[in-house]
Amino acid sequence: MIDHLRESYPILVEEATPNPLSIGEIQKVLGKLLKENVSIRNLPIIFETLADYGKVTTDTDILAEYVRQALARQITNQYSRNGETLKVITLSGRVEKVIAEGVQQTEHGNYLSLDPAVSQGILESVANQVEQLSIMEQTPIILCSPAVRMYVRQLTERYFAQIPVLSYNELEANVEVQSVGVVNVE
Repeated sequence: MIDHLRESYPILVEEATPNPLSIGEIQKVLGKLLKENVSIRNLPIIFETLADYGKVTTDTDILAEYVRQALARQITNQYSRNGETLKVITLSGRVEKVIAEGVQQTEHGNYLSLDPAVSQGILESVANQVEQLSIMEQTPIILCSPAVRMYVRQLTERYFAQIPVLSYNELEANVEVQSVGVVNVE
């Protein structure tokens, strides 16, 4: 794929690899996107974003978040129907704060470390909201702030792998969003 892109956009590929990013790091970012059903067909935008942010960080999790934001139009089109309101489950401010405070930073990257009871409470709240949406025959989508999106995904992927977790920055400004449920904890 990279060789094919190089034929049309040689300078773009040169800016992204092998410096600041290796082919392996780029593959990890692409893999993270595919794992969450984000199409990687728009390689020029992906490589442009990697070239820009690869100078700042080589953390593939963070790079994947930047790429997702750059693909906002594509992600918006993937989940919103022509002119229809996008119905989402949001996180309460308290849940976002608990998750943000639970992020641990190490030399190997960042990870979410929550008390098991808190994790269980959040997951039960998500399950309740998903159940309510299924009664209304709505497809559940979780919407949260960009700062916690990847950690919310880490928390929910084992139990709710099919439910997309989006951040506000991954949606175009013109899409109308309606919160039909809120994830909360006691």
